[in-house]
Formats: sequence, structure tokens, C-alpha cells
Amino acid sequence: EPEVHARLTDEVGDLLFCGVNLARFLKVNPDEALRGCNDKFTVRFNHIERVLDEQGKAFEDCTLKELDALWNEAKQFN
Repeated sequence: EPEVHARLTDEVGDLLFCGVNLARFLKVNPDEALRGCNDKFTVRFNHIERVLDEQGKAFEDCTLKELDALWNEAKQFN
């Protein structure tokens, strides 16, 4: 529903605004923090892709529990 989506978009915008203000208060560069988070996600996601490729599997072949286990494994490295 467009009305619900608009409301959710507004709320997420408020959340992002609060996050940026918190970063400024803590003297953390929000851009650097977001870049670091994106880099960390990419490394972890690449780990999952690599493991699945080695096992000859695709994401669709895995349960959420299996993917969570791979994600937690990737977190140990990064």
C-alpha cells in the first residue's frame, strides 16, 4: 500500500537522521562508519558465496539456519 510505504519511508528517514546525530555527538564520522559497515558486510557476504561455491550450492539450496551459520562463521574472520 502506497500510504503504508510512505509512512515507513518517513520513519526510516527519522531513524537515519537520529543515527547521524548520534554519530556527530560521539564525534564519529558517519560516512566512515557506514563505509566500514558496508565493507564488513561485503567481506562476510563474499565468504558465504565462496563457501557455497566450494560446496556446489546456491543460496536457494540453503535453509535460513544454514545461511545464518555461514554468516556467523564469516563474522569470526571479520
